[in-house]
Amino acid sequence: MPDVEIRKISSVLEEIFHEGGPPANVPPRRAAIIAVIKNPFAGRYVEEIQPFMEDLKPLGLDMAKRLVEMLGGDAGIVEGYGKGAIVGAAGELEHGALWHAPGGYAMREVLGGAKAIVPSAKKVGAAGTRLDVPVTHTDASYVRSHFDSMEVGINDAPRADELALVLVMTTGARVHSRSGGLLAEDITGEDGLR
Repeated sequence: MPDVEIRKISSVLEEIFHEGGPPANVPPRRAAIIAVIKNPFAGRYVEEIQPFMEDLKPLGLDMAKRLVEMLGGDAGIVEGYGKGAIVGAAGELEHGALWHAPGGYAMREVLGGAKAIVPSAKKVGAAGTRLDVPVTHTDASYVRSHFDSMEVGINDAPRADELALVLVMTTGARVHSRSGGLLAEDITGEDGLR
């Protein structure tokens, strides 16, 4: 398989002080990192694409480690995560699906074995396409306070022959979460659901 050819890496960090309600004592933070890489399958149909997932694993680990650093360097404060991919117009949606395992398992590893499935979104789009990356709690998918998303995108990516691969991590619930459901302090974290 071809080497992963990175054109650029972009990152963003948000601190959410309030959403119209009282300011948070400790503002939750959300961080996203996007790697823009050459799509080795752009412009043609290739039957066997799975081996490229192995090539993406080191990139996933590097991106996950960078996110933890952006959030303060302590993986223990990360409570939410998600991933996504924007495929340039000369690619196909399945090329974005190759990010599922390398992106998800990288975050789980860096976070010490998080239990919940890493939610994902992917689409094909032109340069400047935005993607809403879904976020859930790292150990229990049903923690309603952590259902969130982070919109990401880069003005000049992905080009037609590129992939924009995304990871997102958060430090807590939505700033004014009050919709009920399973609370983070009540999870058992055994099956990734509750």
